[in-house]
Amino acid sequence: MTVKYGPYGSSLRDLPRLRSTRRRRASSWDRTGGNDDRLTLEPGQTATLADIQGAGSINHIWVTVANERGVRDPWMREPDYLRRLVLRAYWDDEAHPSIAVPLGDLFGVGHGRTTNFVSAPLQMGPEDGKGFNCFFHMPFGTGARLDITSELAHERVFFYYYIDYEELDELEDGLGRFHAQWRRSNPCPGVEQGSESNAEFLLTGTNLDGKANYTILDATGRGHYVGCVLNIHNLRDTNEWNWYGEGDDMIFIDGDQWPPTLHGTGTEDYFNTAWCPTQTYHAPYHGITLPGGDNWSGHISLYRFHIEDPIPFERSIRVSIEHGHANKRSDDYSSVAYWYQAEPHLPFTLDPVEDRVPHTR
Repeated sequence: MTVKYGPYGSSLRDLPRLRSTRRRRASSWDRTGGNDDRLTLEPGQTATLADIQGAGSINHIWVTVANERGVRDPWMREPDYLRRLVLRAYWDDEAHPSIAVPLGDLFGVGHGRTTNFVSAPLQMGPEDGKGFNCFFHMPFGTGARLDITSELAHERVFFYYYIDYEELDELEDGLGRFHAQWRRSNPCPGVEQGSESNAEFLLTGTNLDGKANYTILDATGRGHYVGCVLNIHNLRDTNEWNWYGEGDDMIFIDGDQWPPTLHGTGTEDYFNTAWCPTQTYHAPYHGITLPGGDNWSGHISLYRFHIEDPIPFERSIRVSIEHGHANKRSDDYSSVAYWYQAEPHLPFTLDPVEDRVPHTR
């Protein structure tokens, strides 16, 4: 019998179905038989985590990582190391990576930070969110390569990992390849408040084309968008009501002109929360991992996964959101978009390290 990806899912209902796939793993176990079960990455070094030949599907990735000085001393020269480490993945010998994301952001939390949270596809577990898990399935037809690059300038990094996958005889047609892309606008191009009152600045104005929205994903080809992590650093210095989230989500599909196919009603609404949330919350498909401080100051990180409601596109998709109502706010936005599509994908680049590091907390 030829082993293929097959019709079997991963739900509890499907677990009794007997399957013929072969489980495999790439990991950082100590090949000498000792207990040094990790990679030690030097500044500027790239290491290959897995180089798999043939067909298969990655179904789980676990990672934990420590800045060298952080192991021995709470003071670190590079506390932003999770933005300086980049994971890239290549499917089927492609020239351009399908995943190119700073490590911490890829696993669900921005700003170079960690925190305990649970969602269906991504999780950070104790201690203080330092155990990273990804359960997105990542099929490939002829091979897969995953690399980690350290762009730290001073310190080594200790990197532990599992990459669990199924080995297949062949991958049938009709399966998209997994993609993840990081973006940032620091700051978003807003407007000056001028003579407007605080309420006028935050709540009034018009946007009738969506062109100035923050772009989470801009892809061409055929596929489906399955969600994002959005990170906001509130840069507005005021003692007045400083809610960041009046911006509507707008998703333009297959060359939409105005209005977009999917038009939402506000940032917290797209992330399935309500009424200017200030609390940490995590559910299988949506949540707030970092709610910000007093008056929504500082770092915010939110996620929304379209697991039960993927958004398909035949030719193109642009996933966008206003940065404040009518794009009037000038906060620091960054994001990771997750999607599946048929190859080839539109190549994308990753901002240089100096443009990725977070603002000082």
